[in-house]
Amino acid sequence: MPERSGFLSTSSEWMRNRWEARRPFGMSLAERLANIAGEASAEAAHALHEAEYEAAEGPEAAVPRDLTAAAFFDVDNTMVAGASSIHFARGLAARKYIAVSDMARFGWQQLKFRLTGRENSKDVASGKEKALAFISGRSTAEFTQLGEEIYDELIADKVWPGTRALAQMHLDAGQQVWLVTATPVELAQVIAKRLGLTGALGTVLESRDGRFTGRLVGDLLHGRGKAHAVRALAAREGLNLRRCTAYSDSFNDMPMLTAVGTAVAINPDSDLREVAKARSWEIRDFRTGRKAAKIGIPTALALGALGGTAAAVLSRRAEAKAQH
Repeated sequence: MPERSGFLSTSSEWMRNRWEARRPFGMSLAERLANIAGEASAEAAHALHEAEYEAAEGPEAAVPRDLTAAAFFDVDNTMVAGASSIHFARGLAARKYIAVSDMARFGWQQLKFRLTGRENSKDVASGKEKALAFISGRSTAEFTQLGEEIYDELIADKVWPGTRALAQMHLDAGQQVWLVTATPVELAQVIAKRLGLTGALGTVLESRDGRFTGRLVGDLLHGRGKAHAVRALAAREGLNLRRCTAYSDSFNDMPMLTAVGTAVAINPDSDLREVAKARSWEIRDFRTGRKAAKIGIPTALALGALGGTAAAVLSRRAEAKAQH
């Protein structure tokens, strides 16, 4: 994966000063950091997508491209069973990069989050501090390589086939498909690449000269940050958010789910399931014994597929006309 420069090597302090200069009325520090995280993630994702597209020898897909629609998938318990960060930490512990005790503590924090559906601010702060201390001074290339190895060993067989099939349907309709996760963007991009998706929006770790500084650009990409990243990416990619679909398992992703035209709850926690039912959102549950997994393709995807089919017909007609 090419080394990113420019924006991604810009310091967090510069980004903070930029936002401070704007002084959005009534915006808290947490909201400003969430916006910075979203902007950084969107910039990273868009830059990599542009670089890969320009380097490609031919079109990205054989099907007609639906240029204004896209799908956004959360990762943990939506695309992948369990927490990708836990799987990554397991791989690091096996390689003696982190202590088993830290791995156990992190696992307990994730378990509490999954049981309660709520993030504990102390747990989040502690986990973030440990993670940043671990990566400080490490090579970005090494981190990406570790991500590739650990994905193949521990994550690949935990991808939900049902969710993967939904993503493929969007791709087959000519739409972009993006992962949106608090996981570091380097690991998120590995997952997206392995699954053949367009790209990933993830937490951006500040780096200089190919090494991590131990700071974040903004904050972790979650909650409002995810929604801001989706909106920022849509602006860069020319997407119409009303034609886009978002998928998640967590009530914490409500900002992202409500930022697009269609929301789908995947393996939802109790709070999200309640909201999804109240708002008549489609619910998919790929966990054992759940009947909802047999529901047909999402409404927005069906419309997108029809749009892709129509485009294909028009394209063939234009080609035939040109030949005559």
